[in-house]
Amino acid sequence: MIIKLLEKIGSGVISFFEFWGRWFILSTKALLLAFKRPLRLNRYIYYLATIGADSLPVIAITSFFTGGVIALETFKAFHRFNAEYMIGMVVAIAMARELGPVLSALLVAARSGSAMAAEIGTMKVTEQIDALEMMAVNPIKFLITPRIYTSVISLVFLTVISDIIGYIGGYVVSVYLFGVNKTLYFRYTQDFTDMNDVYHGLIKAAVFGFLVATISCLYGYYTRGGAKGVGESTTKAVVSSSIAILIFDYLITYILRLFNL
Repeated sequence: MIIKLLEKIGSGVISFFEFWGRWFILSTKALLLAFKRPLRLNRYIYYLATIGADSLPVIAITSFFTGGVIALETFKAFHRFNAEYMIGMVVAIAMARELGPVLSALLVAARSGSAMAAEIGTMKVTEQIDALEMMAVNPIKFLITPRIYTSVISLVFLTVISDIIGYIGGYVVSVYLFGVNKTLYFRYTQDFTDMNDVYHGLIKAAVFGFLVATISCLYGYYTRGGAKGVGESTTKAVVSSSIAILIFDYLITYILRLFNL
């Protein structure tokens, strides 16, 4: 009984270090290969469109209603002190520092991260990656490097848009549903929020974009077992990316607080 328990613990520890070791090696190679010719800029433009533009509608809808929900939930508390006009400040800070980057990253992981794992995994099990190597094309540079860089850029821009639309959602609910004075709403938002709140969220967005792309591509690149293996890799990519986003969200927040950012 004790031996089996120790075997499971040991197996789990080995799998943990194996995963993060592979992740580190693959990520480092993919980042460095971006500066090696040929640059293949057309692939960067393609992934920028598929990862960024295709995720925009669902992020916009989610952000609008998230801002609206924050306004709904906080109105009653602020109304007790006749401070309803401070809802805008709460919505702006919450979206910029936390909800904008986290929601955008989770949605990109669900939509684009799963697609990355499925596409690369399918190429792996159908030996298309082996064919690329036979043609002297580096599969990491060709398949993974553009996805990593464009995921980081896309998520930063998507977070900015999410912040703006979330704030609009809070404004609509506060001003048009509860009748909050819109001049005071804007003034208190301007007085109590600053660019550090935005920078805080954008740093998180860049790290989340890197995590989503590298973890999803890693699972796709090491897919085994045909169609079933592709399905398992896709599921693991989304679950692992989501967990990593939430863990690194706490770690980044803690580190940035140390630097008063």
